[in-house]
Parts: sequence; C-alpha cells; structure tokens
Amino acid sequence: MVVPDESSCVAPTWMGKGITCVCFKRKGIVERICINLTPQKEERMRRLKHRTKVSFDASRVEHQEALRALWFATYPDQDLHGLVSDQWKEMGWQGKDPSTDFRGGGFISLENLVFFAKTFPISFQHVLKKQGGKRATWEYPFAVAGVNITFMIMQMLELDSTKPRSFVRPVFMQMLSENEWAFDLLYCVAFMVMDKQWLERNASYMEFNDILKCTRAQLEKEILMDNVIRIEGMPSYSLLC
Repeated sequence: MVVPDESSCVAPTWMGKGITCVCFKRKGIVERICINLTPQKEERMRRLKHRTKVSFDASRVEHQEALRALWFATYPDQDLHGLVSDQWKEMGWQGKDPSTDFRGGGFISLENLVFFAKTFPISFQHVLKKQGGKRATWEYPFAVAGVNITFMIMQMLELDSTKPRSFVRPVFMQMLSENEWAFDLLYCVAFMVMDKQWLERNASYMEFNDILKCTRAQLEKEILMDNVIRIEGMPSYSLLC
C-alpha cells in the first residue's frame, strides 16, 4: 500500500480490494484512518446495508412481532387492541395503522425504535412523553420523527454511494467495526440531540426539517472529532440514560 506524504492531505483513495485508506487534516495535524476491511467488517457493513433495504411488510410475522415489541416496550401496562388501532396515534403515528408511515425509513426504522425503547428506556420515555423544558403547543409526533431520523442517518452515511463524498462514512465504518450496533446507538444519540435542539430553539412542528438538518450537522461534527473512535465516545452520547 502506498503511504501518502505526511505534508499533504488527499481525498479518499481505494487501493486494492478490501482496503480503504483515508487521510485528512484535523487541527493542523495530519491524521489517517486506515480501515482494513476484514471479512468480519465487510460482513457487518453488508448486513447494515441489507437492513436499510428491507421495506416494512405488514404481512410478515416478524414485522408484526416487532410492532408488538415496540408497543409493549413503550406501554408495558397497556394491552394492545390490534396492529391497526387508534391506540397507535398516542405514540405519534399519523393514523391508526403505523405500517403506512414506514415508507421512508423501512423496517430498520422500526428496529431502531425498539432498540431505543429497550436499551435506553429512561431516555426513550423522556422523549416520548416530551418531558422537561418549555414545549411548543404544536409538538413533533414522536414515532414519525423516529422514522425521519433513521432516514436522515442513512443519507448522512451515504450507504448507497460507492465512493462517499465526506469522511463521515469511513469514520463510521471504523465505529461499526468496534460495535455492530453502532447504527442503532447513533440513532439513539441522534434522537436525543434532535430533542435537545428542539427545546433550545423552542421549535414547532413546521421547523422540524430545520431541526433535523441541525441535528445532522451536530452528529457529523462529533463523529469527526479527535479521539472519537466509538459512538460511546461522542459528546452527545452523555445525553442518554
């Protein structure tokens, strides 16, 4: 493998099968992230990309079970009357059939919500119930916001691109090599960052897209920070509890 001169900073270069070498400058010091795509790492990225391609299918038993898992993780003391029910509206779905809201995020957006609910139940309930801070009269719908966050992260990581235009995906790939649940953890961080910015700006629903853009910018900034090699190392990870 050819090593770039330390005095220069070059664009991402793919040199040989299975090797990605990225060189970029931070705080005046040239740093490199050289990712050796071992079979294990390639398999993790392949699985992640596959997850993002799976559409929600209300006829599939495993998708139905995931919906039920989300409900009981969210409302453990409430019986669910059906997968099509007005009950879903209280979680922030647009109608009584949540399956109609998965078009943008696919099945992975449901998996993300379940992961958030089970891994960080305190934070999940805090955001779900819009606890803390001065809230706008017209709040964002929790569940639909979650689907949009999944879609935003997929775009940010450029998972469909052969050659990413930024360093975010190569750095994230290293994070994924450290933890195969890196995408799901990043989702939880993103939700907390979005809600924090929402409160700080006293935003209303019409400003949701702007808040989402600001959330993406914050995530990108933290992912590329010095010494951040895991999702748990991102400053905003501390928002989770």
